[in-house]
Amino acid sequence: MPIMNPSREEIAEILQKAKRIAVVGLSNNPDRTSYMVAKAMKDAGYDIVPVNPTIEEWEGIQAVKSLKDIEGHVDIVNVFRRSEHLPDVAREFVQIDADVFWAQLGVVHEDVYEFLKEKGYTVVMDRCIKVEHALTKKR
Repeated sequence: MPIMNPSREEIAEILQKAKRIAVVGLSNNPDRTSYMVAKAMKDAGYDIVPVNPTIEEWEGIQAVKSLKDIEGHVDIVNVFRRSEHLPDVAREFVQIDADVFWAQLGVVHEDVYEFLKEKGYTVVMDRCIKVEHALTKKR
Protein backbone atom coordinates (compact mmCIF):
# COMPACT_ATOMS: atom_id res chain seq x y z
CA MET A 1 0.00 0.00 0.00
CA PRO A 2 1.56 3.32 -1.02
CA ILE A 3 1.82 6.01 1.63
CA MET A 4 -1.01 8.50 1.24
CA ASN A 5 -0.77 11.43 3.60
CA PRO A 6 -3.93 13.28 4.58
CA SER A 7 -4.84 16.20 2.33
CA ARG A 8 -3.69 19.68 3.26
CA GLU A 9 -7.25 20.41 4.45
CA GLU A 10 -7.24 17.31 6.65
CA ILE A 11 -3.82 18.28 8.05
CA ALA A 12 -5.21 21.73 8.84
CA GLU A 13 -8.07 20.09 10.77
CA ILE A 14 -5.64 17.81 12.64
CA LEU A 15 -3.49 20.77 13.67
CA GLN A 16 -6.46 22.94 14.65
CA LYS A 17 -7.96 20.19 16.82
CA ALA A 18 -4.71 19.05 18.44
CA LYS A 19 -3.52 20.48 21.73
CA ARG A 20 -0.85 18.05 22.94
CA ILE A 21 2.12 16.80 20.91
CA ALA A 22 4.55 14.15 22.16
CA VAL A 23 7.88 14.64 20.39
CA VAL A 24 9.86 11.41 20.18
CA GLY A 25 13.58 12.03 19.85
CA LEU A 26 13.36 15.64 21.00
CA SER A 27 16.83 17.04 21.60
CA ASN A 28 17.66 19.67 24.20
CA ASN A 29 20.31 21.06 21.80
CA PRO A 30 18.92 24.29 20.27
CA ASP A 31 20.85 23.61 17.03
CA ARG A 32 18.93 20.39 16.34
CA THR A 33 15.92 20.36 14.03
CA SER A 34 13.76 18.57 16.61
CA TYR A 35 14.40 21.38 19.10
CA MET A 36 13.60 24.13 16.60
CA VAL A 37 10.43 22.47 15.33
CA ALA A 38 9.14 21.65 18.82
CA LYS A 39 9.91 25.19 20.00
CA ALA A 40 7.93 26.63 17.08
CA MET A 41 4.98 24.38 17.92
CA LYS A 42 5.23 25.29 21.62
CA ASP A 43 5.30 28.98 20.69
CA ALA A 44 2.20 28.36 18.54
CA GLY A 45 0.37 27.22 21.67
CA TYR A 46 0.76 23.45 21.67
CA ASP A 47 1.55 21.49 24.84
CA ILE A 48 4.82 19.64 24.11
CA VAL A 49 5.78 16.38 25.81
CA PRO A 50 9.52 15.65 25.29
CA VAL A 51 10.14 11.92 24.77
CA ASN A 52 13.82 11.04 24.97
CA PRO A 53 15.55 8.72 27.46
CA THR A 54 18.78 10.72 27.23
CA ILE A 55 17.52 14.10 28.47
CA GLU A 56 16.00 15.23 31.75
CA GLU A 57 14.04 18.19 30.40
CA TRP A 58 13.44 20.40 27.41
CA GLU A 59 12.55 24.11 27.74
CA GLY A 60 11.83 23.50 31.42
CA ILE A 61 9.43 20.62 30.67
CA GLN A 62 10.19 17.25 32.27
CA ALA A 63 11.10 14.66 29.64
CA VAL A 64 9.79 11.10 29.66
CA LYS A 65 11.75 8.04 28.57
CA SER A 66 9.05 6.56 26.33
CA LEU A 67 5.52 7.17 25.13
CA LYS A 68 4.27 4.69 27.74
CA ASP A 69 5.47 7.07 30.47
CA ILE A 70 3.10 9.85 29.41
CA GLU A 71 0.10 10.53 31.60
CA GLY A 72 -3.06 11.68 29.86
CA HIS A 73 -4.11 11.78 26.23
CA VAL A 74 -1.77 12.68 23.36
CA ASP A 75 -3.18 14.14 20.16
CA ILE A 76 -0.11 13.83 17.93
CA VAL A 77 3.04 11.75 18.29
CA ASN A 78 5.68 13.58 16.24
CA VAL A 79 8.68 11.35 15.55
CA PHE A 80 12.26 12.58 15.10
CA ARG A 81 13.93 9.17 14.85
CA ARG A 82 15.45 7.40 11.87
CA SER A 83 13.03 5.34 9.78
CA GLU A 84 14.33 2.01 11.10
CA HIS A 85 13.16 3.00 14.61
CA LEU A 86 9.55 3.60 13.54
CA PRO A 87 8.31 0.03 14.24
CA ASP A 88 9.21 0.35 17.94
CA VAL A 89 7.68 3.82 18.17
CA ALA A 90 4.53 2.61 16.40
CA ARG A 91 4.08 -0.25 18.90
CA GLU A 92 4.25 2.22 21.79
CA PHE A 93 1.95 4.61 19.91
CA VAL A 94 -0.73 1.91 19.70
CA GLN A 95 -0.34 1.19 23.43
CA ILE A 96 -1.09 4.81 24.37
CA ASP A 97 -3.82 5.15 21.71
CA ALA A 98 -2.82 8.62 20.53
CA ASP A 99 -4.74 10.13 17.61
CA VAL A 100 -2.11 10.87 14.94
CA PHE A 101 1.26 9.28 14.16
CA TRP A 102 3.46 11.91 12.46
CA ALA A 103 6.91 11.05 11.10
CA GLN A 104 9.01 14.10 10.28
CA LEU A 105 10.49 15.05 6.92
CA GLY A 106 12.65 12.25 5.54
CA VAL A 107 11.20 9.63 7.91
CA VAL A 108 9.18 6.91 6.15
CA HIS A 109 8.42 3.24 6.84
CA GLU A 110 5.85 1.51 4.62
CA ASP A 111 5.25 -1.44 6.99
CA VAL A 112 4.57 0.94 9.88
CA TYR A 113 2.22 2.96 7.68
CA GLU A 114 0.25 -0.18 6.76
CA PHE A 115 0.24 -1.46 10.38
CA LEU A 116 -1.19 1.80 11.73
CA LYS A 117 -3.66 2.40 8.88
CA GLU A 118 -5.04 -1.13 9.31
CA LYS A 119 -5.69 -0.24 12.96
CA GLY A 120 -7.58 2.89 11.86
CA TYR A 121 -5.04 5.53 12.85
CA THR A 122 -4.26 8.75 11.01
CA VAL A 123 -0.68 8.62 9.73
CA VAL A 124 1.50 11.38 8.31
CA MET A 125 4.99 10.58 7.03
CA ASP A 126 7.79 12.58 5.45
CA ARG A 127 6.23 15.93 6.37
CA CYS A 128 7.46 18.65 8.71
CA ILE A 129 4.79 19.55 11.26
CA LYS A 130 6.18 23.11 11.56
CA VAL A 131 5.92 23.67 7.80
CA GLU A 132 2.44 22.16 7.64
CA HIS A 133 1.34 24.34 10.55
CA ALA A 134 2.65 27.45 8.77
CA LEU A 135 0.94 26.46 5.52
CA THR A 136 -2.43 25.64 7.08
CA LYS A 137 -2.89 28.09 9.94
CA LYS A 138 -5.73 30.54 9.56
CA ARG A 139 -4.57 34.04 8.82
